[in-house]
Amino acid sequence: MEMRDILKNLRENNNLTQDQLAERVMVTRQAVSRWETGETQPNTDTLKLLSKEFDVSINTLLGSPRQLVCQCCGMPLNDDGMISKETDGSFNEDYCKWCYTEGGFTYATKDSLLDYLVGHMPNPENTPEAERRSQFDGYLSQLKHWK
Repeated sequence: MEMRDILKNLRENNNLTQDQLAERVMVTRQAVSRWETGETQPNTDTLKLLSKEFDVSINTLLGSPRQLVCQCCGMPLNDDGMISKETDGSFNEDYCKWCYTEGGFTYATKDSLLDYLVGHMPNPENTPEAERRSQFDGYLSQLKHWK
């Protein structure tokens, strides 16, 4: 789905007129109309306001052009309900809500996350713990939070 359709659907699903949405994000009704026809797109600051207004990520507003992955644990962030939020309620698209909550990280060290993964992830092939830990560590070391 394209951004113009997403914005129009969000506005209509929230029972807002173009005028009402324009007022909430501090633009003109004509700007909203141009977004919905695909003539223009909101700027970065307005995307942040729209994200907060509709409680969806900017990635969702843009039509999900990129696959988000938690930069702490590596979990795919396939839906906005999995994405962490900052203390002001804005989305932090770098982390899942389990690794980053209320402005802080759940796992203070990579070892604490590795302990959790080794203890909770399925192990159908009965791979030895040291080998599993090494595999998880190799993957986590590629993520932004642990580099």
